[in-house]
Amino acid sequence: MATALLTHADCLTHETPPGHPEQVARLEHVLHALAGLDLVRVTAPLAAEDDILRAHPATYLADLRRALPTEGRRALDADTWMSAGSLDAAFRAVGAAVRAVDMVLAGDVKNAFCATRPPGHHAETDTPMGFCLFGTAALAAKHALDHHGLKRVAVVDFDVHHGNGTQDLLWDERRALVISSHQMPLWPGSGNSDDDGAYDNVMNLPLRPETGGDEMRQIYQTQAFARLRAFKPELIILSAGFDAHREDPLAQLNWKTDDFRWLTGELCLLAQELCQGRIVSTLEGGYDLNALADAAKAHVEELIKAAT
Repeated sequence: MATALLTHADCLTHETPPGHPEQVARLEHVLHALAGLDLVRVTAPLAAEDDILRAHPATYLADLRRALPTEGRRALDADTWMSAGSLDAAFRAVGAAVRAVDMVLAGDVKNAFCATRPPGHHAETDTPMGFCLFGTAALAAKHALDHHGLKRVAVVDFDVHHGNGTQDLLWDERRALVISSHQMPLWPGSGNSDDDGAYDNVMNLPLRPETGGDEMRQIYQTQAFARLRAFKPELIILSAGFDAHREDPLAQLNWKTDDFRWLTGELCLLAQELCQGRIVSTLEGGYDLNALADAAKAHVEELIKAAT
């Protein structure tokens, strides 16, 4: 078995203003870091419209198409921008995650990492925000549930910011468990521990500023992993944000690269125990370029280790 890497050059055509943290260089650094690894390299397809419409309404997609500039850039809010290539990039991000689900469930690969942008976990049902246009991880989960007929899919989000979009898109999806660890207080201000979903299917694990790797490991071991075992997912989807790294400029957690390596390894062990090792991971945040590259490489190395 092997690990797949899904990406596409279109994801480099989503342009933001100079100085914006969600920049083209993020993906370039990640791809450079992964260049020497033994991966099944897959060209990410464009998502079908039906893949988007599993969780976003047609009116939302139409609004984004109307907002798409033919040249230059357009602000959707203070943080979220579109350029001429943005919709293709976002369709590739969803297409990568959907294709990764297909490959993992077919047994073509053990697990997969989607190196794409823009990120997705802040996009709500009909609202782009937080650099995100489509709820990539949530759409991948819906694809696994609706297209493949799985009964239980878990999404684990370890980005430093709360995955408010994933929570919104899967709030009333009783077949999905959403677990999010995130700094609090921090933008977007959501993710309280008592937000538990329509069917007790959401678990938020807010972390105080300056939380380090040791405390993170204890919280995952005592809370998140037990919840995953009780849920017994048939597939685990990771929203892999690396902005909890101590070098990241947008937050104040103190994780090190080895903490991301540990967390990935433990999630792979759980996946092996619960769902034949089936994991699909999709890139979210991470805004110090070197820390992002190092942590993403450690993450993918653990996926490869679990697949062999």
